[in-house]
Amino acid sequence: MHHFNKDIGNYGESLAQEYLKKMGYIILDKNFRCKLGELDLIGKDDTFIAFIEVKTRYSNLYGYPCEAVTKSKQFRIYKIAQLYILKKKLFKCNFRFDVVEIILNKNDEKPSIRLIKNAFQL
Repeated sequence: MHHFNKDIGNYGESLAQEYLKKMGYIILDKNFRCKLGELDLIGKDDTFIAFIEVKTRYSNLYGYPCEAVTKSKQFRIYKIAQLYILKKKLFKCNFRFDVVEIILNKNDEKPSIRLIKNAFQL
């Protein structure tokens, strides 16, 4: 079962990437890993560097995907983002945390994609 979720996640991330490009983002990095965890996507949107969490689900049955980004997860994303900023020396940039919510529909209908800019602040 675990592999299946990883596949959904990868598929969701590639959908998110395409969508963000259409929205004018420049994708700087994906799956940035460190000992604290992983950032799905890092993109530049105008003057902002956006740390983007992608949440993919098969339905709204269990609540909206963005609700899965809990406070503790937000804090972890924030810590990883700080590391990324240090590593890439991006000190002069503005930052923000976005969430892309993807709901895959059965019957091959187009997935619904929702971008939540500035989804949370710490």
